[in-house]
Amino acid sequence: MTQGAGPMNRGGGPMGPGGGPPRGGPGGPSVVTAPQQQGYAKPLPGIDEENKPFWDYAKKHELRMQKCLQCGKIYYPPSSLCPHCHSWQGSEWVKLSGKGQVYSFIVARRATNPAFAKEVPYVVAIIETEEGGRLISNVVGCKPEDVKIGMPVEVLFDDVTEEVTLPKFKPAS
Repeated sequence: MTQGAGPMNRGGGPMGPGGGPPRGGPGGPSVVTAPQQQGYAKPLPGIDEENKPFWDYAKKHELRMQKCLQCGKIYYPPSSLCPHCHSWQGSEWVKLSGKGQVYSFIVARRATNPAFAKEVPYVVAIIETEEGGRLISNVVGCKPEDVKIGMPVEVLFDDVTEEVTLPKFKPAS
């Protein structure tokens, strides 16, 4: 590997996030939009052609995930390939109830990014929806020490900019 070239895969090409090939082909990620910060100090999600429907629905305050047309399972993150049955047959975006439970979580007690300093401590959790899909989000509206595995939660939507709405979860009422 040439110094400064960055991580390379076995084929000699650059590695993408998570150690795989770069998304979007040899030129790297195919970004559809680059959300504007608009005074929001925290990092915003990267929006590309595969995950754009998720963020478009979130902006409408709808939690949707893909449902495989072959096996019928719900999955996230968005992908052309079903992670359950490995089918390329396609998927549809289905509206979810917004209800679920805390599958796993951590309490962040240090800000790894200065933009999060005022939020410490905060909860980062894997939420398992009633429909079976899982996603990483924050649990808000309660003390971090009150969050437990299996705790029932429901989605709320945080409109952080004009372009981006983040689904977060609060204890179910």
